[in-house]
Amino acid sequence: MIDLIVFNVGNNHYALNIENIQRIIQAKELTEIPNANELIDGMMSHENNVVKVLNFRKLIGLVSYDKVLQELFKKFKIEQQIWVEELLNSIKNDLPFTLNTNSVKCELGMWLHGFNSYDDTVTVVLKELLLSHKNLHTLGAEALELSENDEAKERLIQKINDASHKSKKDLNLFISVLDKVSYSLQKLILCEKNGTTFAIKVDAIEDIAHIEESQIMSSNEEYVTGAYLELAGILDIDGVLINIIKNIDIPK
Repeated sequence: MIDLIVFNVGNNHYALNIENIQRIIQAKELTEIPNANELIDGMMSHENNVVKVLNFRKLIGLVSYDKVLQELFKKFKIEQQIWVEELLNSIKNDLPFTLNTNSVKCELGMWLHGFNSYDDTVTVVLKELLLSHKNLHTLGAEALELSENDEAKERLIQKINDASHKSKKDLNLFISVLDKVSYSLQKLILCEKNGTTFAIKVDAIEDIAHIEESQIMSSNEEYVTGAYLELAGILDIDGVLINIIKNIDIPK
């Protein structure tokens, strides 16, 4: 029986023998290493040891997690602008509004409510964004319920414009700290090899798998994916294909 830690990076799933793992901790801000290999994000202090951090995304050729978040929130900004424009058009021209007025059920709202920050700065910014985002949607719902000739409609339209400006400002502030946001989302797997401790930065830890070695299937692909990563084969768990790591090294 083999015990594996299963983690994901992007849409890819990997597993590492638990025997090689010391512990799993939250990702944190790192100290840059001058002239370090591009796969190394930096170093940190852990239990009086200096630990280098290997970025698994870079190891397998994916863009950094920060860039993924930047693209996601760029999309959220566009969607919110469209939401406001369609809302105002519906109010002014008495047209049906087909988008969601519940702040928790739009894509941005669902993401924000599903996110927990481990950084005090991010927590403060997140709280402001949640409030302004909710206020914008609440005002929108109120305006849509007013009759066409209601004098309060114009006042609400102004409030919606003000709320939109505030929400956009808070969203931009949140985007400015996405590097810190990523620390609350990613994990560090602390590994030990030949007496040296290093960390692997991954997107998320998924599970602990208890398997028989016979369950590992061979692959038609070359197992060695690079100078620092060697795969042993593939594991199928409930239809999810997981790459089994045979060996992983950290650049000098």
